[in-house]
Amino acid sequence: MEIRQLTTIAEFEQVYALEQQVWGYTSIADAVPVPILIVSVKTGGLLLGAFDAGQMVGFAYSLPGYHDGRTFQWSHMLGVVHSHRDKGVGWRLKLEQRRLTLAAGLELIEWTYDPLQALNAHLNFTKLGIVARQYHQNVYGDSSSPLHKGTPTDRLIAEWWLRSRRVEERLAAAGDAGGRPPRLDWLATAAAANETCAGARWPRPGRLALDLDAPTLAVAIPSGFTEMQREDPALALDWRLSTRQVFEAYLPRYQVTGFARTEDGGKYLLEVRA
Repeated sequence: MEIRQLTTIAEFEQVYALEQQVWGYTSIADAVPVPILIVSVKTGGLLLGAFDAGQMVGFAYSLPGYHDGRTFQWSHMLGVVHSHRDKGVGWRLKLEQRRLTLAAGLELIEWTYDPLQALNAHLNFTKLGIVARQYHQNVYGDSSSPLHKGTPTDRLIAEWWLRSRRVEERLAAAGDAGGRPPRLDWLATAAAANETCAGARWPRPGRLALDLDAPTLAVAIPSGFTEMQREDPALALDWRLSTRQVFEAYLPRYQVTGFARTEDGGKYLLEVRA
């Protein structure tokens, strides 16, 4: 597997083709076109490709951002073809993205991700060490991708503080370099901000507790949300709207700092902001 920066129009065209393949867009308006990729790379963005035996099987695309007096990288897309998922391709792309961002003198990468996608939550919190303090409703509006259809595109904002102790420990643990894995004792002590009910295939959202005042909270999500959106859109919408209430109620005072996988999905750890 080779990970390298992309610089040619032919490579940008391969990325554009992979966008259609990974997300299944039926409208070209949802994809990032080649001219924008060209401009992004020329103005400080990063476009990385993953190659297996010379064939592009994944990419990571970020562009420069600026807010609160700080310049950072905004990671807009990370895509891997179906045949190479769960093989560490996304992990290696993120590591190279981090290396190049640090080499450019920056210490922060941000991106959006769907908080109901348990596999992404595991990568982001357990392996990469992000934190999240912002929740936004329907960020991208309607999407032609079957991965997004059926529910509003609500997103958490991932903050990847590249030099933080949290990140260095998570990367070392995930890479078997002697790092300390995240503790999971909070699963037994964190106050439950939501409950789940047994369902035929997926759990259903249950009672919400929106007025808790505890040092740590746990927020439960289901597994298989992409399939749920396609096969049971009403249940997927229920999960979207119920977890939206929880995150919007607590993120002004708490931040999301961890995630643990469970038998039927996973749970987020929310801690009071310092």
